[in-house]
Amino acid sequence: MTTSFFANRSLEIITLVAILLFITLFLITSFGGEHEFRGTDDLGSELVAELTGMTVDEYDPLIPQYEPPSKEIEALLFALQASFGALLLGLIFGYWLGQRKTES
Repeated sequence: MTTSFFANRSLEIITLVAILLFITLFLITSFGGEHEFRGTDDLGSELVAELTGMTVDEYDPLIPQYEPPSKEIEALLFALQASFGALLLGLIFGYWLGQRKTES
């Protein structure tokens, strides 16, 4: 029994369409005018300052943000977070691949 090429590759085709759609939407919005990219911390601080009537400099958060003692420790924490995420993704995809191999 033969199956078509597209039936075997449905996940890859969906992924490719999603990537192309994302690129298209990104290019359309990028060339649509002036954009200022800001983080959510800035936007949130400005909103809290606007609602409370204080300036951004006067506002103190309820839970202080952790500041590492040096840039090296900050880079280490970022690397640990990235490696943990990669390990988690590897475990998930490895499990899926193992399940697929045992089914066939």
